[in-house]
Amino acid sequence: MRPELYRYCRHLTRSPWDAEDMAQESMARAFVSLGVLDAAPENPRAWLFRVASNLWINRARQARELPSAFLDELAEPAIDPEPRGTREAAGTLLTQLSPQERAAVVLKDAFGFSLLEIAEALSTSSGAIKAALHRGREKLLAPEPDAGEGVAPAVLDAFCEAFNARDLERLTALLLDGATLLYPGFKLERGASAVVNGSLRGTLFGCPDGNHAPPPPPPPRCEIRMHRGQPIFLWWSGPEVHAVVRVEVAGERIARLWNYYHAPELLAEVCRELAVPFRSHGYLPDPG
Repeated sequence: MRPELYRYCRHLTRSPWDAEDMAQESMARAFVSLGVLDAAPENPRAWLFRVASNLWINRARQARELPSAFLDELAEPAIDPEPRGTREAAGTLLTQLSPQERAAVVLKDAFGFSLLEIAEALSTSSGAIKAALHRGREKLLAPEPDAGEGVAPAVLDAFCEAFNARDLERLTALLLDGATLLYPGFKLERGASAVVNGSLRGTLFGCPDGNHAPPPPPPPRCEIRMHRGQPIFLWWSGPEVHAVVRVEVAGERIARLWNYYHAPELLAEVCRELAVPFRSHGYLPDPG
């Protein structure tokens, strides 16, 4: 159900990055809940969507309760990995439809849930769902704004050059000392040295399995692309993109990296939007 869960979160958030984060958190909460349930859910699909729906509705309500001055700060922070996502969450989604209305319309029209299943997923009655669907379908959703092309910071060009030259020393110098690299749902590396000598070294030179030397990998390549007005990295291996990487810049150095190597739905969506070939690697590393 993981691909369907991502698609549901994508409809709600209208941001691939936010959708991946929401799907990850929904799965984590679902596994915690399963550990304390007396019996397995009768309808696992509706139950999992209920976990995601509750998370979405709570987040949307919290955003509505924030002071307007704080919302302004969220919309235009000094370091903002996804300003467009913040604008959409605080703008179109929260003013055009209520959280329950949007979830009800998506569950009915995009996923074919019955009224009873939607009521279960949203913890309400079938009558309330009918009313929410009626209200929601009468409202017009604004089209996604055109974010424009944008301009990539110079440090990203320098990072690509160092990456393509396999220059670990230069890569280290381009990262903040406390930089992090996150594989959502998998692992987090903290500190420039840990990032470079961990995942980046493995990406550039191959990862040994502890018993055998790795075969020479195809020369990796880093490329900057603009996606929805924001610069991202595409990490190529041979003729295919193997990872999509978001970046947060602080001044003239890189503060954070998010590597979506193990996020197949997000990888597929972004690469298809950019019309580039890609290869998916599933959700977790191959234990073999």
